[in-house]
Amino acid sequence: MICGIDEAGRGPLAGPVCAAAVILKTDFNCAILNDSKKLSASRREELRQQIYKGALAWGIGWAEHSEIDSINILQASLLAMKRAFNDMMSKFNFLSDENINAIADGTFVPDIGFPCTAMVKADAQVPQVMAASILAKTERDIYMREMAKLYPQYGYEKHKGYPTKAHREAVLKYGPSPIQRISFKVMLNNGAALL
Repeated sequence: MICGIDEAGRGPLAGPVCAAAVILKTDFNCAILNDSKKLSASRREELRQQIYKGALAWGIGWAEHSEIDSINILQASLLAMKRAFNDMMSKFNFLSDENINAIADGTFVPDIGFPCTAMVKADAQVPQVMAASILAKTERDIYMREMAKLYPQYGYEKHKGYPTKAHREAVLKYGPSPIQRISFKVMLNNGAALL
């Protein structure tokens, strides 16, 4: 049984990193999947619904901006992946007796207590990881749209916390938001670091 694990949100200057773990049913139409970065937002949302309906099991995990600042983005990403896997195992407890092999996108693996292989660009090659990539990306986008309601001056609904010009200018004008990753440097157009 293959479990795909991937994360979204390593590059932003604000917000959490989100990870997903997915085991697909054997009859899932994998041909509809792709790397989440190669899909439009509307297509990712369509696939999110299909994955939730058609997956054998899935889980979502988060590492907050404060954890990213405390342990660094790599360790926070691995922690979110571990939490996603644990979330899946707790929701679908029949899996505890199964032989699960996980594939994590990237060059490092989370400590999940099951065999796990790191694979670079797995999110473009392995259907289970593609599915995890889509869930992680869409769940994080939903979260950032909610944050935009709380902190509308930062424009999170548009850039999702990534280091766009608009985001950098908002930080310059209003200061760091309550979900800002303080350990990340906000570079201004003149090359100076704000944070």
